Amino acid sequence: MDDMIDPTHLALYCAAAFLLAITPGPGIFYVAARTLAGGRAEGMASSLGTGFGGLVHVAAGSVGVSAIILSSAELFAALKLVGAAYLVWLGFRTFRSARRDAVISLEAGDDSAVGVRRAFREGVLVEALNPKTAAFFLAFIPQFVNPASGYVAVQFMVLGGISVVLNTLADVLVALAAGRIRKGAAERPGVIRRLREVSGGAMIALGLGLAFARRPVS
Repeated sequence: MDDMIDPTHLALYCAAAFLLAITPGPGIFYVAARTLAGGRAEGMASSLGTGFGGLVHVAAGSVGVSAIILSSAELFAALKLVGAAYLVWLGFRTFRSARRDAVISLEAGDDSAVGVRRAFREGVLVEALNPKTAAFFLAFIPQFVNPASGYVAVQFMVLGGISVVLNTLADVLVALAAGRIRKGAAERPGVIRRLREVSGGAMIALGLGLAFARRPVS
């Protein structure tokens, strides 16, 4: 790695990636909303899911797939609308279930293996279907890649992996914090229901925001 990427540039990249990871964005808000809606276990699973979805973008970017998608207005729009519709559907489902369930059993919800698996899958899809993530990686990582050292795809994947790890760690901390908030309201089912309603509304808002995202100009 030292032969491919200058240590100073690597340190600068890690510092920049860390600052970007802790800056509140759609990923952090999604994980917080998922945790408040389904508990800490689902939030942690969502964090790992969004991390895996980020690796999808890293892999795609390293072989140029993301660049092809971003260069086509039609492909960008299609991916954007699918991702937006999926987020809106998740939000609507969360909001509807909160209104339907008058009493929520936190113990059953937090320990549900099915819920955790679903939260992981949804996290993967939410991140993988977000073209803005692809745009970020393609705009940010190449600034730290050294073409003269060769193995450009490997450099891209390593740097992207570092960014994904930092983002995932930030999401995990958010899930833990949101889990404490939800646990503090354990004796007040009405508060939990309102938290789930707010979480559903937040997911819908994220989906609508993605729907209006503009394709980066080359």
